[in-house]
Amino acid sequence: MEGQLPDALIAALPEPVLLVARTGEVRAANQAAVELFGRQIRDSHLRAHLRQPDVVAMLDRALAGSPHETAQFVTSSASAETVWQVTARPMGIDALVVSFRDVSDREAAEAQRREFVANVSHELRSPLTVLAGFIETLQGPAANDAEARAEFLAIMAREAERMTGLVADLLSLSRVEGVEKIRPRTPVAIDMVLRATLAALRPQIEAAGLEVALELPDDLPEVPGDYDQLVQVYHNLIENAVKYGAHGGRIEIVARRIPAMTGFEGEVLRVSVTDHGEGVDPIHIPRLTERFYRVDRARSRDQGGTGLGLAIVKHIISRHRGRLCIRSSPGAGATFTTLLPAG
Repeated sequence: MEGQLPDALIAALPEPVLLVARTGEVRAANQAAVELFGRQIRDSHLRAHLRQPDVVAMLDRALAGSPHETAQFVTSSASAETVWQVTARPMGIDALVVSFRDVSDREAAEAQRREFVANVSHELRSPLTVLAGFIETLQGPAANDAEARAEFLAIMAREAERMTGLVADLLSLSRVEGVEKIRPRTPVAIDMVLRATLAALRPQIEAAGLEVALELPDDLPEVPGDYDQLVQVYHNLIENAVKYGAHGGRIEIVARRIPAMTGFEGEVLRVSVTDHGEGVDPIHIPRLTERFYRVDRARSRDQGGTGLGLAIVKHIISRHRGRLCIRSSPGAGATFTTLLPAG
């Protein structure tokens, strides 16, 4: 009965758990552990299955009597890599309980955080370096050079504007992520959103010499949404079309009511923003909504881009339980399509 008790306890646990003798042999394994290591795990030596150096060293310390040891163990399959937090604790004087907890999501989130911090630091370092250099020059060699002062101040103003835009987009992204799991329910008329967005962007559109074709049928349904966030979505998409499709001479914005679509319940509102600019190679499309991803970094910075616009669009559309589709090819412009449930 005493020998059956530990077996019954670990069998009830959802995560992989092993009961290991002080000699290293596996006395018992629950179903989750069998699925991780195979049936051969039972009655075998655990070191034969944990061949990664950090895990083996941790196991040796635990078998030698250490009261609490942890290490990371990585397994790979054809589709993914899984990171396990392995913990070993004594059970009585002659056995250990070794448990495995899947921490892949935590590790991925930490990696994303590190990458995000590095990207933000890089994006801010460049304009700050420029500003510091020009300030030093204006305080020294160019202190009395009116022509140089005017040129440098214009460049400094652009760099300051870049940093202001970056900080604004970072704050916007943070706010969107903070409410992403809360679906908005207020009815929003997309025709009003699009007309307000075009009015705000009118100076940029006219400066680029672009013609805008707007197709808004009378039967467009309202969508449950956040008006300000949807304005931000179409502001970012149309502004991108103006920046990167200007030489095409024309932008088309088309809204359609779709009675049914796979993946949605009920009606769908489809809005497409199409430009006739240079387009992008399809190889870049899956990454366009990543934070700070740019097809052409120099051009994006010259255009005042922060690299966060499409990431913000993706998160807002996700909050609205919709989808963002991108179609483009070199020399053929680009079409960004949002699909939003109308109910």
